[in-house]
Amino acid sequence: MPNSITAYDTIAAISTPPGEGGISIVRLSGDQALPVAQRVFKGRNLAKVASHTINYGHIIDPSDGSVVDEVMVSVMRAPKTYTREDVIEINCHGGIVDTNRILQLLLSHGARMAEPGEFTKRAFLNGRIDLTQAESVMDLIRAKTDKAMQVAVDQLDGNLSHLIKTMRQEIFSVLGQEEVNIDYPEYEMDEVTGQMMLEKATAVRDHVAQLLATANQGKILREGLATAIIGRPNVGKSSLLNYLLHEDKAIVTDVAGTTRDTLEEYVNVRGVPLKLVDTAGIHHTTDKVEKIGVARSQKALGQADLVLLVLDASAPLQSDDRELLKATQAKKRIILLNKTDLPAAITPENLAALVPDETLIIPVSVLQASGLDELEAAIAHLFFGEGIENSQSSVLVTNARQYGLLAQAKTALDDVVTALKNDVPLDLVQIDMTTAWEKLGEVIGQNAPDELITQLFSQFCLGK
Repeated sequence: MPNSITAYDTIAAISTPPGEGGISIVRLSGDQALPVAQRVFKGRNLAKVASHTINYGHIIDPSDGSVVDEVMVSVMRAPKTYTREDVIEINCHGGIVDTNRILQLLLSHGARMAEPGEFTKRAFLNGRIDLTQAESVMDLIRAKTDKAMQVAVDQLDGNLSHLIKTMRQEIFSVLGQEEVNIDYPEYEMDEVTGQMMLEKATAVRDHVAQLLATANQGKILREGLATAIIGRPNVGKSSLLNYLLHEDKAIVTDVAGTTRDTLEEYVNVRGVPLKLVDTAGIHHTTDKVEKIGVARSQKALGQADLVLLVLDASAPLQSDDRELLKATQAKKRIILLNKTDLPAAITPENLAALVPDETLIIPVSVLQASGLDELEAAIAHLFFGEGIENSQSSVLVTNARQYGLLAQAKTALDDVVTALKNDVPLDLVQIDMTTAWEKLGEVIGQNAPDELITQLFSQFCLGK
């Protein structure tokens, strides 16, 4: 990928969400950004104002001179901008009609509509950020918890990039030494180089393995932990959802079968983003609508990373309960004995005899908010050890692309270590060492295929 500023046409897009608001921002980027904006701006000459200033004026329609809106225009000259191109941001009054009118004026006076993620794509192509930093931009936008946001910020600051570049440099230094050996065989340095290559390959492989071990946490922080609330009808599933959301999102009554469909919401549990799915009660039924709800609940169960199995502690176990205990035994699960405010028909001790020893069983009363702090702590501990708040590493692998390339790099390094221990000639070992160097480079966008770049940035929102 190029790492110097390249000339592209001038693009424009609305960078704020659609709808009504205090302000909207229309962004321009490209070498004609200032002239295009000036054609529709009545105020100071934008070509003469200082960079990184904001300027008062009006947007006008040049065809008839009519005023479209009163605005503040930010002028930022290359290369100290997001894209390393000239950037103009028009701050106008928030509103769909007003904002779109300004965008259309820009498009009719020299700009073209930006593609999704094209501003960030230009930042990457112009060498301002690498591919992991570009991906962190979207992670930051989509962050659902403070911890997810902090990981994205650290990634944007280049924490992962720095680590990858350091590992590549370690490999490169050994490859350079082997090239010297090939050019000057009379010095007979193969033994020394082989030992150095083994040490470097082992150290880099261990670092890569540590990064790969963070992938599960990174995926959860990025996408959320798919969590299905499962149980037969009227055991308190919807009440639990409402408690975790801190709002009455699901309808709760004492009539069994109130929930007929799955209901999905995101919630922050001690830094862990949960994608909660409140399901219809799973039980045998002849009701046509309930059957559809039960089928969807079973699908949610199959796709869940975590199952919260809710049982009614005030009633004896029923056949539906036993079937759910069996159906969830291969899943990561927490069993909640709800309604402990009522006389107990099931105790944790009774239930423990029916499930594996490692199964978490937590008595709760959603009605009285009893035991739910313990539930939140258990969820954090189950996926993040001592809890995500205490995680020492802010460098996480956050997506499948990064994981796949790092896994390929580790495989190549494993082959290097094995080959060196078996006295394979260094010029052959060098091939795998070079492969590891290349795969690490692809993580940060070195030699990344154009189709990958296009596909990655197409996932961004318009205007970013």
